[in-house]
Amino acid sequence: MRSIVYARHGASGVMTLVDRPVPEPGLGEVRVRVVVSGVNPTDWRARAGGPGAKLPFPEVTPNQDGAGIVDAVGAGVEGLVVGDRVWLYMSTANRPTGTAQEYTVVPATRAVRLPAAASFDLGASLGVPAMTAHRALTTHERGPDRLGPGVLAGMTVLVAGGAGAVGHAAIQLARWAGATVIATVSSAEKAALAIAAGAHHAVDYRADDAVEQVRRVAPDGVDIVVEVSIAQNSTLLERVLKNHGVVSIYATNGGDEAVLSIRANTSLNARYQFVLLYTLNAGVLDSAASDLTAALRDEALTIGAGAGLPITRFPLELTAAAHDAVEAATVGKVLIDVSLLPPAVEAGT
Repeated sequence: MRSIVYARHGASGVMTLVDRPVPEPGLGEVRVRVVVSGVNPTDWRARAGGPGAKLPFPEVTPNQDGAGIVDAVGAGVEGLVVGDRVWLYMSTANRPTGTAQEYTVVPATRAVRLPAAASFDLGASLGVPAMTAHRALTTHERGPDRLGPGVLAGMTVLVAGGAGAVGHAAIQLARWAGATVIATVSSAEKAALAIAAGAHHAVDYRADDAVEQVRRVAPDGVDIVVEVSIAQNSTLLERVLKNHGVVSIYATNGGDEAVLSIRANTSLNARYQFVLLYTLNAGVLDSAASDLTAALRDEALTIGAGAGLPITRFPLELTAAAHDAVEAATVGKVLIDVSLLPPAVEAGT
C-alpha cells in the first residue's frame, strides 16, 4: 500500500511516499481503507518536533483524522463490521501510523460510524477540531456535559476565531444546541465565513467598539467562550464575560503567555478551562464522538465554502504541501485524497 512516512523530525520534506505491507488488525482493532485524510496543526507540529524532541517510533505515518471504510475487523470488536463507513479520530495517539496511507489500523473505539448522509470529506474534518469544540462547550459549571438540541438554550457562546476549523465546529455545535452564537474575527471575509457557518453575529475583535458590540447582543455577558488566542483576547474577555462564565482555551495563537486581571476575574467568579484532547479520559471522548455523530444525523455539521469552511485538497503524494498549507494558516480545512471509491460508495449507498 502507499504510505507517507518520516523517520526524523524536521520540515515537511522529511516525509516520503513509500510502499508498505497492508497491516492486520489485532485484538480490539479495525483496519480502515482510508478515503480522505484530514490535516490539523498538531500534525505538522508533531512532525516538525522541537528542541530536544525525540521521535516516538522509528517511523511515523502522520495525520490523526480521516474517514473511510472498515476493511477488516480484529478479535473482540463489537458494533463495527466490514463495509461500515467510519470517521476516525486520534489515530496517531500512542501509535506510529495515522491516516496518510491507504490502510490504517486503529482501536475500534476511534472508528465511529459515519451516517449515510455525511460525506467522507465531512467525516475527515471532524476529529481534532470538532471534538475540541465539543469539550470547549461542555465545561461550564452550570452547563451540560453532553450536547444535543436545546441543551444550551438561553446561553450565549462567544467563539474566538470563528473562521477556523475548531471555531467553525464550535459555531455549528453551539447553534445545534440552541445557543446564541457570537464569533470574533479579524476581517470582513472571515466574518462572512462565520455567518455562513451559523453564527448569529460576527464582531471584529480589533474594533474600538468590540466590547459594546458583544454587549448589545449579550447585555449580561457571554456564558461560554471558545478561545483560540487568550494572549490577545484576555482584556476583551473580562469585559464581556458573564458572572460564572467559562473561557475554554484550546490553542496558543498569539503567544503562550497571557496576562489576566485577578480582580476583574474574581468579581466574575470566572473559570478558565484549558482543553487538550490527548489527556481526556476515554468516557469524555466517547461522549463527544456520540454527540458529534448525532449532530451529523441531524445534518447540523456541514463543510465547504458555502458552509463557512472552504476546503483545500491535495493528493496523497503531496502530503508535504498539505502540511505546509496548514502551517501557513490556510483558511478552511485541508484534506488529502487517499483512495478513490465508486460514487455510490462515496454517497453512502
